Formats: sequence, structure tokens, C-alpha cells
Amino acid sequence: MFEQTIRNFKINFIRHDGRNSFSSGDQIIGHISFDLTKETKITSITTRLKGNVNVHWTAGGGGGKQETRKRYSARLDFFDLKGVILQEDRVTRGTKLQLGTHVYPFTCQLPLGNFPSSFHGVHGKIAYTLTVGINRPWRMSKDFVTELKFVNHIDTNQPGLNVSGAFSDESAEDLWCNSSPVTLTVSVATKAFTPGEGIRVMASIQNKSSRDIKPKYCLYRKYSYFANKKRKVETKDILKEEGEAIPHSAGQTVTRIITVPSTVTTSILNCNIIKVEYRLRVGKPIYLHFYVVLHQWGCMVMLTLFPPQVYLDVKYASDPEVKFHIVILPALEGSDNQQSSDFLTSEFDQFPNPYMSGGMSFLQNPAAPEPSAPPPSYETYGMYPSFTGLDRKP
Repeated sequence: MFEQTIRNFKINFIRHDGRNSFSSGDQIIGHISFDLTKETKITSITTRLKGNVNVHWTAGGGGGKQETRKRYSARLDFFDLKGVILQEDRVTRGTKLQLGTHVYPFTCQLPLGNFPSSFHGVHGKIAYTLTVGINRPWRMSKDFVTELKFVNHIDTNQPGLNVSGAFSDESAEDLWCNSSPVTLTVSVATKAFTPGEGIRVMASIQNKSSRDIKPKYCLYRKYSYFANKKRKVETKDILKEEGEAIPHSAGQTVTRIITVPSTVTTSILNCNIIKVEYRLRVGKPIYLHFYVVLHQWGCMVMLTLFPPQVYLDVKYASDPEVKFHIVILPALEGSDNQQSSDFLTSEFDQFPNPYMSGGMSFLQNPAAPEPSAPPPSYETYGMYPSFTGLDRKP
């Protein structure tokens, strides 16, 4: 079987800038390598560079046996480029490769465009893949798919990102004709941050109520999926923090640093069917105050509420709050931790699934590969065609 003939397929990307991701317009340089367990005739080795997004979810089905669940789905293709690593010989209809290790360099280039960053969610994904197909006479192509990490570099100079924001909110506790207003003004210096960076939040609080209050901070994410004129929304709190108490009948201006977790994904605001957004919520808990008197006559107990003197705290149904839109920029690359976690080199002895990925690694300033059995008729990188100018799938 062909799966037993080819082993240890790998794709090695050569980078000189310390990055393990790609962006619009980047040139992709590297080489593929694989071992042959016997002499094998190869028709050609092709490449395919694709970028697309798709969403899917189901809804309904809870109204009885007659109601069926409705499916929603959408897909967008960004690009589909084809290239050749080993050209087909039209005379011999193939090239015989000897037993051993074979290495073929390749080069291709991502097209220019405002493409969204890679994303994987429960109801959709944005994926960029490089597929290498090894073709044999009278056999189906063997495809090895490698997913690329694509990063869209958001322009931080665009209006709204570097402009400081300030929002205010005012509420009053009103019980037994006792009005006690609390005002809150919150500001941030900028709205764009990288993972691990601190958000400097300034809150001016005027607490004219009869109780101490504590400001609460919450950073949460919002995933939105769009299909068939419908929207599917997922929200999740990323972190929650509580500030120091503000005394009653007093006012203070407090500053707090909210650190963006290093695990958050990049904001996606340039895709029609998937959006990844973040918000910072600052709120102040408002309480209703009662004092309780118990009257007991024999076995009967009566509870009476009076204007506040001794407090029984019952949290108000909805806390007044202020929300900021936060944009998460791509993480700074080049750290050892990120190099080892994002891309791992793997080896597979066999590929029973034609769509199973091969091994992948990033080589920083590598030396030229030295195969034990160099590929025939090809000796230099310059002899290999790139994607530029090749056919684009309509």
C-alpha cells in the first residue's frame, strides 16, 4: 500500500524573523521531506494554499415531535492558489524516486488582502491551510494538510483605538423616601491591548449613599456567528476583580490595572460571518437596606420592615454598569514559550487518512537540508516555481 511506502512526511518552514505565524503578503519558504521504503514512481508533487471561514449551528426542536431542529450554515472562501513542487514529465509520465529520504524546497506567497486571523470556535472556524499532494500513476492523490497560523495585524492608528474613553453612570437607592445617589465615571487611556498587557482603568466614584460600595471589574468576550440572516452569540467572563470599598457619603478616584490574560485570542472585526469582541465592564453593586423587628406572640412570629437603622443587605436586581469595547491585538512573537507551544514537530509512520496532517516545524536561520538521497534532476531552490502567477481557482 502507498501508506506503507511513504513515511515521516514533514513540512519545515524557514523563518528569519523569529515568527511562527504568517500575515497577508508574506512569502512562505520551506521544504518538504519524506522517506520512501522502496523505489516509487511519482507523477507530480503539487501544493494548494487555501483560506476560508465557515459557521454552523442548529436551533429549535424543543416544541414537540413535529418540530425539527433547523440548521444554519455559511461559508466564505478568501483564496485558493495552486502550485507545483515536482513537475510532471509528459514523456515518461512520472519520475522514479529511489529508496531513502527525499527533500524538496518550495516557495509561495500569501495574497494581499484584509483577511481575518485564524480562529477556532464551537460553531465556526477561520482556517488557512497548505496542502501537499503526492500523485502516482493510476492512484488517488495522497494529500498532507498543514494548517497555518494566520495573523491579521490591526492598524492601531485607526480612529477610536488610541482615543481615551470616558463614560459615566448615575443611580439612586430609593427606599422609604430615602434617595441616595451614587455617580460613577470611568475612563481608559486606550482601547487596544496585547495579551499580558495591563488595562489602566480610572474610576471616579461619588458615593452619597448610606453604605460603603465596592467597584467591580469584569473582562468578557463575545463570539458572534452569522448565517441565513440569523446570529448565534456566545459570551464568557474571562476575569473578575473587585476594588477597595468606597466609604459612604464620600468620593474617591481609584486606579486599577486589569491584566489581559495571555491566553485570549485576537479580536476579529473584519469578517462578515464571525466576530470576536471583548468588553470591559465596570459596575457598582447597589443594595437595598432594611431593618427587621420580630414580634412573637406564643407560637406566632411577625416580621415588620422599617426605615433603615439596622441593615439587612439584599442585592438590587440589576447593578448599574459602564462598558468599554476593548480590542485585543496579536501577541508579540519571538518568545521561547510561544515557539514551543504553537507549533510542534510530529512524525507519522503511516497516513491511513488522506487528510491527516504531516509533521511541521519552524527553522530559524537554518542550514540547507542534506538528504540522504537527494531528489533527482533538482539541485537548487531557484529551479522550483512559486505560487506567484499560477492558476487561481475561480
